[in-house]
Amino acid sequence: MERAELARRLGAAHAGSFTGPHRIDEADPHHFMAAFSRAAAGEGDVFLCDPAWRESERAQMASLGGDARCGERGWLMIPTGGSGGIVRFARHDAATIAAAVGGFCRHFGRERVNSVGVLPLHHVSGFMAWMRSALTGGTYIPWSWKEAQAGRFPGGQPADCFVSLVPTQLQALLRTEAGVAWLRRFQVIFLGGAPAWDALLDEAARLALPLSLGYGSTETAAMAAALTPEQFLGGARGCGTAMPHASIAVAGGLVQVAGDSVFRGYYPESRAERTWISGDLGSIDAAGNLTILGRADDVVITGGEKVFPSEVEAALKASGQFEDAVVIGLKDDRWGQVVVACHPAGKGAFDAASVNASLASLAAYKRPKHYVAVEPWPRTPQGKVDRAALSLLARARVEPA
Repeated sequence: MERAELARRLGAAHAGSFTGPHRIDEADPHHFMAAFSRAAAGEGDVFLCDPAWRESERAQMASLGGDARCGERGWLMIPTGGSGGIVRFARHDAATIAAAVGGFCRHFGRERVNSVGVLPLHHVSGFMAWMRSALTGGTYIPWSWKEAQAGRFPGGQPADCFVSLVPTQLQALLRTEAGVAWLRRFQVIFLGGAPAWDALLDEAARLALPLSLGYGSTETAAMAAALTPEQFLGGARGCGTAMPHASIAVAGGLVQVAGDSVFRGYYPESRAERTWISGDLGSIDAAGNLTILGRADDVVITGGEKVFPSEVEAALKASGQFEDAVVIGLKDDRWGQVVVACHPAGKGAFDAASVNASLASLAAYKRPKHYVAVEPWPRTPQGKVDRAALSLLARARVEPA
């Protein structure tokens, strides 16, 4: 697909005098969609921006140099996570987006995709939910997560509808009868953005909710592998098999994704290589099912043993005592590193018995030796937890477990 065809599908076929670069900096989804459609119909690069960015992030963006003009290839800049809160953009275009949408439709056996969007459109997961509907002639209903959290849901929702959630959103909806009833109206509920814990998945399965766990990133235009709801309800976990538009391999422990949806480099650079080596540790079984073990740069080595933070974080969240939890490793003269759990402050003391019960299935070396209450809870410009900031805070004030 070329850019002009994407613009036509969005209802903005006439370019007029729209020249780039364009910065889409809208919190309101309707304003965002209108602004993006106009920009896609024009020329020049298009940058998706987080309206919540502070002056420091905007200054970083303004300082990005290089020749951004890439013609039909690499004109769409989607913000992606980086280390230390650095703003960076993955280059996409109409062709990479269309490849991801096409593979999605083949994987789930759909010609038309109807979606309710509760994730922000500047984020790849929210953006691709819109694109799947827009490029297939489906219905896209943008909806405020705050409204959904308050028990107010959209009317006129098609019966065969999709929604994408992060685990904490699913957890919040499962707490109310109205939330569960709304979830049951969906044909597929995509769950991503962070590792989900076993208790959450077990509850969703008990309620027969059509969950789809998957794997993807900004660099792959969202999902590159996914379980079907039938597989999930049949007891399967993990990320499922590669979708038709992608091929996935594990080399040296790291997940690699190849295919036409792979990004074209980090702005301002561009790349022709169609394989992306992630920083995610994973494994693939004989049936081709992908399991993510954690981030390579987050692994904690304590007493010579490897601890994957995602496993411990899932157990902590399953206890119901923490709004969020992030596990890091701090230097230790005896063990090399010790496992430390950071959590948002403000809810008072947690119930240690509940936490210990949730951690009981983990080996002793995996259990946190210290807990650190943090306020405010630090996030990167992309909205992800800032692990570097947490490490600095934890070093300064470690509370005995």
